[in-house]
Amino acid sequence: MSGISLTNTLIFGKMKIRLILLALIVTSAVIGQTSPEPAEKVFNDAVAAAKKENKNVMIIFHASWCGWCKKLDASMADPACKEFFEKNFIVAHLDIMEQETKKNLENPGGIDMFNKYGAAGSGIPFFLIFDKKGTLKADSKIRPEGAGLEAKGQNIGCPASDEEVAEFIKILKKVTKVSDKDVTAITERFMKNRS
Repeated sequence: MSGISLTNTLIFGKMKIRLILLALIVTSAVIGQTSPEPAEKVFNDAVAAAKKENKNVMIIFHASWCGWCKKLDASMADPACKEFFEKNFIVAHLDIMEQETKKNLENPGGIDMFNKYGAAGSGIPFFLIFDKKGTLKADSKIRPEGAGLEAKGQNIGCPASDEEVAEFIKILKKVTKVSDKDVTAITERFMKNRS
């Protein structure tokens, strides 16, 4: 075998090994992908955890493209108010309204749950708050004083304006024992969402 032929054989051999390795990596990545859990399972798991931990459930409807959804998550995870949310809520996300190329991210049944609780046309983020028994106690809509959850209202999404943050605090007071310190921290943090 000539030197050139041997070199070519070695080069092609290395390329074959690299291609096989690449194929294995891609295959394992595809096999490793899981479909999002159905909305009903996400909800039931959250309620079970809430019962166990004596907390409320906050279901947040969101999508990967939604900037306000990311702001809501970042605000709740901010060190200034993270402890309050962790102490009082089991937070679960349901992915809905994805772009066509990312429909695989959506939780099956998520849009049905969104619509079931009167959120159709509200936009995202949208949240629902349930007690540890799975009974709906609040959602992210501003309604006239004294109106029930069945009344139409305006979604506050990720609270940012004075009115939205005030409504968010009112919702939190309705479902938790929020301290004055927590009210101040949550108000200050969510007001930063205006910019």
